[in-house]
Amino acid sequence: MRFDDLILTPTGLRYRGRRYPCSIGRGGISERKREGDGATPAGEHRVVRTLYRPDRIPAPAPWAEPILPGDLWSDASDDAAYNSHVRAPYPHSHEALRRADPLYDLIMVMDWNWPDAIPEKGSCIFIHQWRRPGFPTEGCLALRRADLFRLAGEIEPGTRVIVPSFR
Repeated sequence: MRFDDLILTPTGLRYRGRRYPCSIGRGGISERKREGDGATPAGEHRVVRTLYRPDRIPAPAPWAEPILPGDLWSDASDDAAYNSHVRAPYPHSHEALRRADPLYDLIMVMDWNWPDAIPEKGSCIFIHQWRRPGFPTEGCLALRRADLFRLAGEIEPGTRVIVPSFR
């Protein structure tokens, strides 16, 4: 492991010697991640994109991309666009990226089951804002807003995210 890795530990997400409280999926950590299981996948992942709501916040990094009206993420494992960024209208199962609540105002997209998605292996593992401390996600990693913004401004595309199977 390197100093520049984001490393999930029992006490939070560690980056460059700092620890950030972090929530994980309601299904715990899994080495056999499946669509809809609520688990955070164990393994070595990479941050491949950062998305943000330009109507709510400034770009956190020069490489961040805006989340626009109609931006969705496909979780339809029987569709060719499974586990990818799609646009409305999209008739298959999906998750809206532009939400009424602030959870997805800033998203770091990890490369779990991407870009060549395997059906039913799981989709959209993000690092996003938490609802509240300790509240589980649907499989993503979630941080308090200030910590999320700090990390998004410091990491680069390709930053490794290490999720050990310790839980």
